[in-house]
Amino acid sequence: MVLPPLPERMRPNSLDEYVGQKHLVGNGCILRNMLDGGNLSSFILWGPPGVGKTTLAHIVAKSQKREFFTLSAVSSGVKEVREVFEKAKGASLFSDGKAPVLFIDEIHRFNKAQQDALLGAVEEGTVILIGATTENPSFEVITPLLSRCQVFVLKSLDAEDLRTLLNRAITTDIVLKERNIDVKETEALLRYSGGDARKLLNILDIVVNSQLSASSAPDAKIIIDNETVVSCLQENMAIYDKDGEMHYDIISAFIKSIRGSDPNAAVYWLARMLAGGEDPLFIARRLCISAAEDIGLANPNAMLLANSCFQIVNQVGMPEARIPLSETAIYLASSPKSNSAYMAIGKALAEASKNPMASVPLHLRNAPTKLMADLGYADGYKYAHDFPGHFVDQEFLPAELSGTVFYEPQPNKHENGLRTYLESCWPKYYGSAEKKKD
Repeated sequence: MVLPPLPERMRPNSLDEYVGQKHLVGNGCILRNMLDGGNLSSFILWGPPGVGKTTLAHIVAKSQKREFFTLSAVSSGVKEVREVFEKAKGASLFSDGKAPVLFIDEIHRFNKAQQDALLGAVEEGTVILIGATTENPSFEVITPLLSRCQVFVLKSLDAEDLRTLLNRAITTDIVLKERNIDVKETEALLRYSGGDARKLLNILDIVVNSQLSASSAPDAKIIIDNETVVSCLQENMAIYDKDGEMHYDIISAFIKSIRGSDPNAAVYWLARMLAGGEDPLFIARRLCISAAEDIGLANPNAMLLANSCFQIVNQVGMPEARIPLSETAIYLASSPKSNSAYMAIGKALAEASKNPMASVPLHLRNAPTKLMADLGYADGYKYAHDFPGHFVDQEFLPAELSGTVFYEPQPNKHENGLRTYLESCWPKYYGSAEKKKD
């Protein structure tokens, strides 16, 4: 009998066996409460590969005693979706009227027409939709469908979760529990797994089988240590996988090369992604983020170019899209860098979180009614354009935050000009130390 792969053999059947995602399935948490209450509604699972999205969908359907249908967005079209709906209508008649679960893997790969086809059945309750995606649903799922689904964010598994899975596999798997396995070190095993349960179990399988193949004794001791894991993986290196770890590693190298002002490395990693079949729109979105986060106010034109690149890539597609992507990556990498806007919004969000109820000063409030005017709304507000230089010194922050500086210009040609202007307006905040004392 041919056994399924180790990750499939170790797939849990209940929430109690499920490892990770305690923020969703722990006692008192949102998804467990939904299942315990029996009020199942459609949702989307968003997270990196190998964190249990498909497994969780199976567990949800099984725990609710619902029929389970599955589609892959890679190989299914509108025709297959409608066929499943017909089957679902019949299935609910034989399961106490409970709508079946329709699980769609990689739902982000469905185009607009395919996603539109889901709307009616989800809205009418013909199916409970569970979608799985590694991409941000805000970008990849149409708004009408997104509004009908909750989004649950799944996280990479931590070291404790991975060790739990490792020990469980060695002690309970039908094959591995019969082997003489000695785990001496786990650091390399966990590092190469990258928070991915499927990758962890596949690596374990590779290491075990590699040592079994090298030994003639069926009961030979199998050593799991850092050196053995690294050696085995060097012989089984995977090529670029646009849905796996390499997807995240290479986009990370790409963005860090831009941040590090190396256009040669940036265009190389871009080429690696394009050659591996990466979605060019995914790359274009990351360029927009990099333009704002890493180049920022040192060169505001960078964000305009990145946005134009995104629109062009969306319009022309591959292979022509490689050219604007290359132009933009090189331009961003060759631009001066500043993260002042990124730092400013971070500080402001932290302050807004600490003081969510800070009052808007009365002189800044709108006064559309006589009552509001009588209460002092807008009283004392000075219209900047009525004053020399289109500036007048007045308070714009809540009283308790007066004098707080969130934006600190960084030393580059463009922001030096911004600092000069701000110094002329607010010398007590942006002037030299001597001016601030005055």
